Amino acid sequence: MSLTDKAIEQIRELIRTGALPPGSKLPPEADLAAQLGLSRNLAREAVKALAVARVLEVRRGDGTYVTSLQPSLLLGGLGGAVELLQGDSAALQDLMEVRRLLEPAATALAATRISDAQLAEVERHLDAMREARDDVEQLNAHDAAFHRAVVSATGNESLLTLLEGISGRTLRARVWRGLVDARAAGRTLAEHEAIFKALTARDAALSQAAALLHVSNTEQWLREHLGSGAALLN
Repeated sequence: MSLTDKAIEQIRELIRTGALPPGSKLPPEADLAAQLGLSRNLAREAVKALAVARVLEVRRGDGTYVTSLQPSLLLGGLGGAVELLQGDSAALQDLMEVRRLLEPAATALAATRISDAQLAEVERHLDAMREARDDVEQLNAHDAAFHRAVVSATGNESLLTLLEGISGRTLRARVWRGLVDARAAGRTLAEHEAIFKALTARDAALSQAAALLHVSNTEQWLREHLGSGAALLN
């Protein structure tokens, strides 16, 4: 580990142990450096790195604070990283593989926890997708909202943030554009309908199977188009 990495780890340890709980203000730079046995420069670099990671928030004229440490905040940068991987076909396939591992299990969990109100929200986005069969922008927006509503029903914020980050807005839009152009959107809409029906039945096994079929078909479509060098990466 570099000296900066060690300094970062020292501050993380203060946060982990509760010495610096969420919302607390860090000591002035000189005091923090003395407390940790660091130079002021190392303490400053560590604080900068943790601010980039959203663990700390620097408020000009006020000081530096520990953030809420909520998963949606700390894991929120994943989506930006996925957007940067749009030109790497191997990385995109790896991400789809991760989605295939997580999303069906999340959908099964949602089936056991989803409320009538949450189910109605899923149906609302499904209806909107049906009405926008040839509108890629609307299909993409309501597809993302459909899956967000499903995973939100698990009550697991970390799982929701991870799956939203992995999905990637740009990749999702490109897949829908390809499906619409190939007149294959109807099949994918039917897969969403199957997920909704399984959730309505509160059937965890059926919900997992429906989600697995949907993600697997999307993954297969993506592999074929990446392999053919289609415009997906342009």
